[in-house]
Amino acid sequence: MNYFINKYPDINLPLAIFKGGTGNDFAFKLYGDKDLEACLQTALTQPARKVDAGICNGNYFLNGVGIGFDGEIARSIDKVKFLLKGHLAYYANVILKIFFFREGEVEVVTRDITWKEKAFMITIANGSRYGGGFLVAPDAKIDDGLFDIILIPRITLLQRLDLLPGASTGKHLRVGKTTRSGAVTIQSNKKIAAHFDGEVIEANNFDIKILSKKFLFRY
Repeated sequence: MNYFINKYPDINLPLAIFKGGTGNDFAFKLYGDKDLEACLQTALTQPARKVDAGICNGNYFLNGVGIGFDGEIARSIDKVKFLLKGHLAYYANVILKIFFFREGEVEVVTRDITWKEKAFMITIANGSRYGGGFLVAPDAKIDDGLFDIILIPRITLLQRLDLLPGASTGKHLRVGKTTRSGAVTIQSNKKIAAHFDGEVIEANNFDIKILSKKFLFRY
């Protein structure tokens, strides 16, 4: 889906997306736990509704951007895929990075806030789930014209080990900072890994804006 919206960013036809592969978080946001037949019926019968998208350093996305820890997960996942597949590869990589990831200092700026500190991870969420079920932004909505922005600061190893199961229910937010905005810039004094809908980029600066009511989906 990410390839499609970057290939055809000005499409104005109603779209549908069906679950496949190992992530499916944006599809879940649209259709929940419906099976393929029910999703197809929904796509054929429901009216088209406008949803927000985002743009990060010129790249369009639907679900969100992850910078820091989850960006590094996306960047390094291929190193474990030759041993494991699917969710096992993802979880193995997460566990490995919990022990070895090192936070970098970042500056996060919106119209209303400035955060400057070492950050474990930064989430700019349009949808509410990442990584095949991690509830990173429980209150995020795909049609409100705003991102949910979460910064998890530098945390101890024990906190990291607690973060993984906690993120599946949104409990990680108790150690984080949150705000909502339609635009955010993130700067670092060195290149850091990030992903937009799972696609990897590395940069010193990230300029991220909401594109309100950008695409039509039937859901």
